[in-house]
Parts: sequence; C-alpha cells; structure tokens
Amino acid sequence: MLDSRCRKLAMLCGVAFALTLGGGAVHAQPMGIPSLGAASSSELSPSTERTLGDAIMEQGRRDPTYINDPDVSQYLTALGRKLASAAPPPGPLQPITVFAVRDPQINAFALPGGYVGINSGLVVSSKNESELASVLAHEIGHVLQRHIARGMTQQAQNGHLMLASVAAALLAAVAGGGGDLSMGVAAFGQAAAVDRQLGFSRQAEQEADRVGFDMLYKSGFDPKGMVEMFSHLMNASRLNEGAGGGAFASTHPLSIQRLSDIENRVRELPRVHHHDSDSFWFVRAKLRVDQGQGTSQQHTTLLEEFSQETRDASAVVRSAAWYGEAYEAWLRKDWTTGQVALRNAGKDGVSSPEIASLGVLLDLNQGHPDQAYDKARKASARWPGNEGVALALVEAMRKTGHDKDAVPFLKARIAQWPDEPRFNQLLAQSYEQLGQKVSARRAMADYYVKVGALPTAVELLTQARGLSKDFYEQSELDVQIRTLKDKLKAKRELLKQFK
Repeated sequence: MLDSRCRKLAMLCGVAFALTLGGGAVHAQPMGIPSLGAASSSELSPSTERTLGDAIMEQGRRDPTYINDPDVSQYLTALGRKLASAAPPPGPLQPITVFAVRDPQINAFALPGGYVGINSGLVVSSKNESELASVLAHEIGHVLQRHIARGMTQQAQNGHLMLASVAAALLAAVAGGGGDLSMGVAAFGQAAAVDRQLGFSRQAEQEADRVGFDMLYKSGFDPKGMVEMFSHLMNASRLNEGAGGGAFASTHPLSIQRLSDIENRVRELPRVHHHDSDSFWFVRAKLRVDQGQGTSQQHTTLLEEFSQETRDASAVVRSAAWYGEAYEAWLRKDWTTGQVALRNAGKDGVSSPEIASLGVLLDLNQGHPDQAYDKARKASARWPGNEGVALALVEAMRKTGHDKDAVPFLKARIAQWPDEPRFNQLLAQSYEQLGQKVSARRAMADYYVKVGALPTAVELLTQARGLSKDFYEQSELDVQIRTLKDKLKAKRELLKQFK
C-alpha cells in the first residue's frame, strides 16, 4: 500500500514510486529478461534511464509536496555525493541528486537516472547525521547496483510494468505534451501500485545494505547509525502495522537477518566518532517546520518539541531550534517574532549561512533593503559556497536596484553551480528588468533545458531569434535551436525502440 506522499505524487510520477518503492519483485540478478535490442540487453541503458528520470522530475517538481528550498537541496545532494564518492569503482553511472518531499512518513526512494528522494519525516526522525546518511547510502546502493534499471526491464515478472507504456508517455512529453505525460505515467503507476506487494527482493535489499554500509563507513560516518535507524524503522513498522506507518520498512522489507548482518559488521570495525555537521541540525529544524505547515496548533507544538529536544543540548542544536522558530515565524509573516528568535539563535556565538540568509529576508520584509544588502554581501563573502546565501544576496540586489550587479554575479553562480536552474531563472528576471529581452529569453531557455522542458526552451529561443536584430546573435540562436531540436529528435528515436 502506498504511503500518503506516494499516493499524491503517483498522479504525476507514479511510475517512479511504483518501481522504486516496490513495483513487483525486483531481483538483483533478474533472469529471463527479454532482449530490448540495441538500447538495452539485460537492463535499461544509462542514457535512457536518465531520460526517464529527467522527465519524471520535470513533473515531480510541480507537485506541492516537492520542497524547492536551496538549504535543503544543497545539503542533501552534498550528503549524497559525499557517500557516492566512497562507492567502489566505477562509481555511479549518473550524478547523484537528492531532493526532499513534504511527508511525515519515514521513507526514502530512488528514481531512474540517479535521483533520490527523501521524506521530510526521515530527516526529522533522525537523531544524528549518521542515521540519515545510512538510509541515503542504502538508496544509493540501489542506484549503484542498477536495481531500478533491471527491474524496469523485468517485464516477465510483472505484466503491469511495461516499459513500452512509459516510453509512450515520455514520447508525448518530448513532443511538448507535458499533460499527456502526467496522465500516461499516472495510469501506469496506479496500475503497477495495485499489484505491488513488497519492495525490492531480499537479495537486492541485502546488496543495497552492503554497498551502503561500506560507503557510510568510508565516508567517515558512524556505521552504528545504520543499526540504530533500521532498529527504529522495524519497531515503527510493527507499531504502525495496518495504519500506514513504517513506510520504509514496508517498501524495503527489513528482517532480523538483515539487521544481524549489519550488527556483525559493526562489531568488526573500530568505533567511529562522527561529528554532525551544523547544516544537518539547521536543515532538520527547517524541515520540521515545513512538515508541520497547515496542522492545528502548529506553533505551540513546534515550540514544545524544540524545548524538549534542546534541553541539555549543544550550542548548535539550541541555535538550530531557535532558527526553526524564526523560520516558522517568517512563514507566518510575523517578522518581529522572527527577528527575536533569530537573535536568540546567535546568542551562544553560533553563526551559520542558514541564519544569515533568513536574516536578510527578514530585513527585506521589514522594509530595510539597504541593511539587508549589506548583510547579504558580508554573508556571501563568508560563505561563498552556499546557495541560500547567494540567492538572498540576489534578492537584496534586486530590491536595492542593483540589477546590473546581479547579472555578473548570477553568471558566476551559474558557472559555480551548473546543475542548479534557479540562477538561470533569476538571471532571466534581471535581464528583463534591464530591458534586455533577447538575453532574458535565452537565460530562461537555459532554465528550461536544465529542468528538462526542451520544447519550451526551443519556443523561447525562437522568440529571442525573432526579437534580435543582430546577425551574429541570430546565427548563435539558430545553432542553439538546431542543437535542441536534434536532441529532441534523438530522444524520440531512443524511446521509439521501446514501443
């Protein structure tokens, strides 16, 4: 049975969750898989898998449970890539990208193409960073072992998991029919979910455990975190049996044998003392607040939880709790309470990019743009590698009329974080504010390329071509348009092989 978040997201990207959270019995070394010709022999090719993942994410980003927050996405992706860097050769065939969804269920899932989703409930329930990293490492283990790609081609074992159905839906999206993709994939995912009994096979889960355990240890995390988290998940599954709880344990069936295997491996290793990163606590506090949005007596409940959690806690944990209260007040547009809580967050001498960026936003909300701009510039100099701080500085630049300064700054950030589309979107807005309409459309086209909406990117570049009066610029645009059309054609040809 799908958990609450899966039921909601199945309408957009049901195929992903049906496949990765248990689309039939998926074996680590599937037998009898039909040949799919040049594109795939016994498993999905990496290029096709990435095409599927990009298309699913294009739709998934529109879902209201998707958390589009720079602090969260940068922290989780950095954590995932740190773990993946300790993977055995050849490592992941795709770059690992981790995102969060708003759901209190303790769950995580892997999508095609190296995408990994984390429920907010998993982060909030993790007592330390090693526990969170242990589940993420397990999911990356599935990615490394190509369990998803193999399962998607194992049509003989589940008649509903027909790759041809997915290919047909994706072909509609490549042609510009995003709505068709949503409907096609939803129907496919719902059909697969009906027959779903369990998640990956026992063998596949054990493989993911072993690979994940090695990555966890080699990355410097405490491997005991996997024992503690899995024990917690097994207990939660038993307590919530029949009530929709214990989502991870139900979709990745845990067993005494798996837990004992991990415990034995921990006993063979020297004890590890891992120091949790500050970002873990600040992101955890933010997700606790995000997860509680819309619940009754939310403010009082959060304050009570923070109070209990921070009793006898470290300065960073206390600071993160105050930051969570400030963030919750900011969401309620209670700027005064937010400022007071943020000052308390820094009382013990703790400073963080999360506190700094929220301080900039609060100053802007209270009508102090110059003060916000000054704070943002100082924060950017101190934390040049933080996306949230960079975005706060861009916002302050725009509110203080520094759009000309924003353009080179954003170009530098795009070079720094080429996979993050938000900076392309902000660059387009700055160009538009400056009256540079051709440049604005080109920047926005780059944004749509990064989120996988190639037909929209072609349309914007065509608009830019019509607005331009410069021969050389028109020639550049012609090349870009032709390149994207060729890419669309190649995708269509690739997917047609599976129809």
